[in-house]
Order: sequence, then structure tokens, then C-alpha cells
Amino acid sequence: MKKKRTPIKIIIGLVVVIIIVLAIARKQGWIGQERGTPVTVEKAEKRTLIEIVAASGKIQPEVEVKLSPDLSGEVVELHVKEGDYVQQGDFLAKINPEIYVSNYERIVASLNMQKANLANARARLAQTKAQFINAEVSYSRTKSLLEQNAVSQSDYDAARASFLVAQSEVEAAEQSVKSTEFSVKSAEASVKEARENLTKTSIFSPIEGTVSKLSVERGERVVGTSQFAGTEIMRIARLASMEVIVSVAEMDIVRVNLNDTALVEVDAYLNRKFKGIVTSIATSANLAGVGADQVTNFDVRIRILPESYTDLMREGIKDYSPFRPGMSATVDIQTKTERDVLSVPIQA
Repeated sequence: MKKKRTPIKIIIGLVVVIIIVLAIARKQGWIGQERGTPVTVEKAEKRTLIEIVAASGKIQPEVEVKLSPDLSGEVVELHVKEGDYVQQGDFLAKINPEIYVSNYERIVASLNMQKANLANARARLAQTKAQFINAEVSYSRTKSLLEQNAVSQSDYDAARASFLVAQSEVEAAEQSVKSTEFSVKSAEASVKEARENLTKTSIFSPIEGTVSKLSVERGERVVGTSQFAGTEIMRIARLASMEVIVSVAEMDIVRVNLNDTALVEVDAYLNRKFKGIVTSIATSANLAGVGADQVTNFDVRIRILPESYTDLMREGIKDYSPFRPGMSATVDIQTKTERDVLSVPIQA
């Protein structure tokens, strides 16, 4: 009969096998060593390096006009809605003209009264001149007769007094005519101003474009620009030409120049970049925050080039743009380009 292996021998055999396996694994580096950091190996070669200034901002039309009425009053007519396309000179809205019509009619009546006063003053001047001529003739004749002792001294004194009175009346009449002429000119100027105010109750488009914002409705009361800033009633923009206004930090602004190219990413169009060009750099800073938290930035305007989004345009729609005022965008301004520079990627 074969002898049975004792359990102790089996256990010893397993322990020996495990020790051998662990020794081999440690020698091969499978266990007992820290895992190495993986690296990417890149060959040093000549590349084109582009310096970038990144910033974010909002899309706005390059040309946008804010319209405020010259006069205060109630909006009684509103002939456009937001998004409408308008031509230069199109009738947009009307302020209630009643008070300005009444004012115009009152001033015209005042002008007519001043003209009547001028006519009376001129007639009075003509009358006093005629009286002066008669008094002058009588005075000259009496003076001649006095020299011939043909009249008394009292007759001469009376004739001289009448002459002097007539002379003063002519001078007073001339002053009255001049004064009334000034009043007529003043009234004519008031009529012109009242007429212009009356025409200002009608609001027309100063440019061709799209109503990008409508801030009032018919029946609302607005304040004219003659009083403070006035009420903004609408904005008209040329949407065919859009730009991004971004804030660039003061440490980066010195690297940005006019006509620098840029790549524009719009949040509404993911995974797509549009071409742009720097058209304006602010000379004055925008200060945000106070004290140690104050940040100094400069506004930079980047025009979005139409050739980079021709596929997004819609035919038959005037002044169309795939971008809308206020959309968020991120811009990479390419401030410097170096070609054929021996380099390796940063991650290598």
C-alpha cells in the first residue's frame, strides 16, 4: 500500500512555490516597485509659434444708433417692432403734438401782433415826419420874419418850440420802429423754433438698418433730450457688420496691435472658430473693483470677418447676421508669429 502524504508536507510545498513566484515577480519589477510616470517623447524640430492673448466679451453691431426724442410727451404712434428693417428717413414714431401745435399757434399770433405794431409804428413815424417838416418850415419863416421885425419875439419862440417838439417826436417814433422791428425778429425766431419743435414730434430713422432694440410701447410717456439724457426709445443697428468687444488686462494690452488677426469662438456655435481682426484699442482703461481688488482692463474691438461665416447667411433677408447683439464670445488674438523655430511641445 502507498503511504498517504501528510498535510504538513503539502503546506510546506505550497509555501515554497509561493516564495519562488514572489521572488521572480519582484525581480521582473511586477511588484515591490513604484509605477513610473509615463512621458511623451517628441522630436525637436522647426515649427511655427503663435503668441496668443485670450479674452472674452460680447458681440455687438459695429454701428448702432440709440434714438431718444428731442421732446417730451406721450408716444401716440409706433410704426416698427423689434427686428424690422428700416431705410434712412423712414417714419418710426410720433410724440403727441397737441401741446406743441398750441404753442406754435400762440407764437404765430404773437408774431402777427408784433407785425401790426410795427405797421402802426411806421405810420406814426411817417406822421411825425410830416409834422416835423411843417414845423421846420414855420420855424424858418418865423425866424426870417423876426430878423425883419415883422413878427414878435413870442411868435418866434412858439414856432421854435413847435419845431423842437416835432423833432423829438420824430426821434421817439424812429426808436419805436426799431424796437418793434426787434420784437418782430424775436417773434419770427420763436415761430421758427416752435415750427421745428412741431416737426420733432415725428421721429425718423437716421440710418439704414435693423431695429435691434425697442424700449417703449405706444401710450408711454418719454422724456426729451432737452431734459437730461432723455428716454431711449429704440436702437437701430447694421447687423451685417458685427464685432466682439473684449476686455484685455493691462499686462497683455501692450502686445495687442491694430490689424492683429484673431480667432473667435461663439458660445452659440460650438466647436467652430470664426476669423476676426482688431479694429480698435481703447486708450483709456476700465477700472473695476476698489482698493487691492481693483482690476485694470482695456476694451478691444474685433471685427468678425464675413467670409468666415458665409455658410450661415440666409438669402433674401436684408441686413441679416447669424450673430445677435449680446452673444458671448471668446477671442484668441494672435499678437506675434515666429516661423521655423526649433522647438518641442510643452507636454513633451
